[in-house]
Amino acid sequence: MNTSRRKFIKNNAMALAGSALLPKILSAAKNKTDHILGVQLYSVRNDMRNDPAGTLKKLKAAGFEYVEHAGYSDRKFYGYPPDDFKKLLNDTGLKMETGHSSLDAKDWDKTKNDFTDEWKYTAEDAAKVGLKYVLSPGVDESLSNNEDDYKWYMDLFNKTGELAKKSGIQFGYHSESYEFNHYLNNKRLYDILLDTTDKNLVAQQIDIGNMYGPGGRAMEYLKKYHGRFIAMHVKDEIKSNQPNRDYESTVLGKGVIGVKDILDYGRSSGIKLFIIEQESYQDKTPIECVKEDLTTMKQWGY
Repeated sequence: MNTSRRKFIKNNAMALAGSALLPKILSAAKNKTDHILGVQLYSVRNDMRNDPAGTLKKLKAAGFEYVEHAGYSDRKFYGYPPDDFKKLLNDTGLKMETGHSSLDAKDWDKTKNDFTDEWKYTAEDAAKVGLKYVLSPGVDESLSNNEDDYKWYMDLFNKTGELAKKSGIQFGYHSESYEFNHYLNNKRLYDILLDTTDKNLVAQQIDIGNMYGPGGRAMEYLKKYHGRFIAMHVKDEIKSNQPNRDYESTVLGKGVIGVKDILDYGRSSGIKLFIIEQESYQDKTPIECVKEDLTTMKQWGY
């Protein structure tokens, strides 16, 4: 699903017409457990496009306390300037301290040897709206075809982490799918990313569903890179009947992932932030699905 998500974020203007900071997130949580449970707003992307305020109220009424955005473009969050969206969240009683914005080749100006103004605004606006983490979902495929380009891209990740810290936030990466079935020198792109980015500059959010179709297994990565991940996207997968797709997401506990075991291991390894995400709905509404997902997570002790 990496292509759809990256296109959604990159084309959001049309659609809309680290770990050192994590204790601050935890202290802001209303429930005093050892973790935070939230929902990625990409799960309800059409609802957020059509009625952001109403959709946030529905999520709050469903029992969510925390949301994660995938809706920043033109210096606005779902059509709202940062201060206004922050107020909307506060008025609704929701926390939002993580969000997704894609880091691509276009965000570095090689003639100036510096980030573009647009990416600098991304960091500034993230801080204004109250984010602690800006997470880039998936890799830029144009920079992933040879070792030199990919090494440059990984260096850019580290530079982005340095820039983010100047705004008082942390940069991070959210796993998608492309990086699990594409290799350089017989090594998965995702493994290269984890091995070459600075863990102090590039936080990691693992998506346990996106990797499944192309052959990645979340438990293997949680064990191999124990303690590296600060957040998890919680997702289940079933075989898909849709063209050009092997798997699609479904209600938690109904698919093939083995979500509960992965959650519990991730929690024991230090993950504190668990974000529900469902992108396909099998004839239910998105709101119905995430409400059911939340119920399941609570039954599992989250």
